Amino acid sequence: MNVVEISNLKKSYHKSSFALKDLSLSITVGSIFGILGPNGAGKSTVLNILAGIVKRTSGDVTIFERKIERGDYKYKKEIGFVLEQSHYLEKLTVKEYLHFAGAMYKIDEEEIEKRADELIGFFNLKEKENIWIEKCSKGMKKKVSLAAALIHQPKLIILDEPFEGIDPASTRRIKNNLLLMAKQGVTIIMASHNLEMVEKFCDEVAIINQGRLVFQSKTEDIRTKIKNNISRDSYESLEQIFVDVISKGNSNKPKKLSWLK
Repeated sequence: MNVVEISNLKKSYHKSSFALKDLSLSITVGSIFGILGPNGAGKSTVLNILAGIVKRTSGDVTIFERKIERGDYKYKKEIGFVLEQSHYLEKLTVKEYLHFAGAMYKIDEEEIEKRADELIGFFNLKEKENIWIEKCSKGMKKKVSLAAALIHQPKLIILDEPFEGIDPASTRRIKNNLLLMAKQGVTIIMASHNLEMVEKFCDEVAIINQGRLVFQSKTEDIRTKIKNNISRDSYESLEQIFVDVISKGNSNKPKKLSWLK
């Protein structure tokens, strides 16, 4: 079953400039789906549209087998998301912010207290739980965002550069728990520039370039070095595919600075 279906999605921020151009994607339930692309490719725009933060110009989005209409918000009860540029109520403490997030999802106060304490311990935020978010480091803020995204036990998790600024030990622990969630049927969609991490962590990957889908494959197929359907060459890594696919649209761009001989 597909938990997310995107059909002919377009997004224009200006009349003649499209961030997304007829993008179509299907994402199965319980999968960890990676979205890759160069800067400005449209990755964050896709995630922001799915999270209901940005309005699409045209096209259809179906989530949980329900077509999402403009202004629809009820489906968000089942979604947790961490955006690359998160916005916080920075005069709240870490613990207050998690209580606020739980209340937004109408969780019982006693249950919020239980979940917030568990998340604070899991993300190693106990010593910082009573300081204002504005005083937290970038990595700590990212942990707070992740905790707030998980507090209501969502069925779909949308993550934009989720591990940026987080220490390796915490990253491993978070990924292990996301894997457990996926096994229980939670779907995770993640955009990242870390190709090696995406290849090892995700079940499936899509590459977007200039607002269009240019490649999609199961990562297990990449690992077994199948013949891909773009250039009929055999690839050994996701990085090789990414560079080859992206370079096809940038063949006229210089490969090095003119003064480097």
